[in-house]
Amino acid sequence: MQRETGQAIVVTSGKGGTGKTTSVGAIASCLAALGYKTLCIDCDVGLKNLDLTLGLSDMTLSDFNDCINGTKSLSDAAVGHPKIENLYFISAPSTLKPENIDREKMRDLISEAKKQYDYCLIDSPAGMGAGFELAAAGADMAIIVATGDLSSIRDGQRVSAELSSIGIQNVRLLVNRVKPKLFRRTKSTVDHMIDSVGAQLLGVISEDENVILAANLETPLILFENRKAAKQFLNVAKRITGQRVPLGRV
Repeated sequence: MQRETGQAIVVTSGKGGTGKTTSVGAIASCLAALGYKTLCIDCDVGLKNLDLTLGLSDMTLSDFNDCINGTKSLSDAAVGHPKIENLYFISAPSTLKPENIDREKMRDLISEAKKQYDYCLIDSPAGMGAGFELAAAGADMAIIVATGDLSSIRDGQRVSAELSSIGIQNVRLLVNRVKPKLFRRTKSTVDHMIDSVGAQLLGVISEDENVILAANLETPLILFENRKAAKQFLNVAKRITGQRVPLGRV
């Protein structure tokens, strides 16, 4: 399953609370479970939480700035997951501001990651600004995570336009935390979200209490077998790899 050149994917959202970080951990875990060597980079400088989602909070000694400034090599800084083969993680620095991190050096780091890994998933801070631009540096593809509420859709539209302006044309939409009853009451549809955000649909994830449970137990969702959201995230990972997996009824 090795690729000559890996793919870097920035995962972002227009607002907080969409489940973006949880989605990064779930997708990355699924890609690793499928046999792809996968690196997660937490780029939410100052508000990092991806280590909790992956269950690696006690194992991260380095951050990506150590790689940028030459203190550590990428292979030395990346922490391998003890339970999921092929899954690796690099934390964000907690004391720096994103505007003080060299964007070109970040681009070089992502380029190096693509040589060593099949997939590199980058957790971007919500919204736009210096942190968003840093996370998107070097990305080949973007996933916008949005929920069905109006503010999330509007902010997702803005993020989509910004991604296009910085040269990322492969933009996908992940509709997360779907509650069918809410969609019916607001007369909203996934098709409406696709049209509003202006991105191709990658997947639809149902509201599932096991997602919150997994995050609080610091356990990757893929380890919660036979759960609805876990299966849906696995299908998302398969689509990323090029497999034709039907979206089903949305």
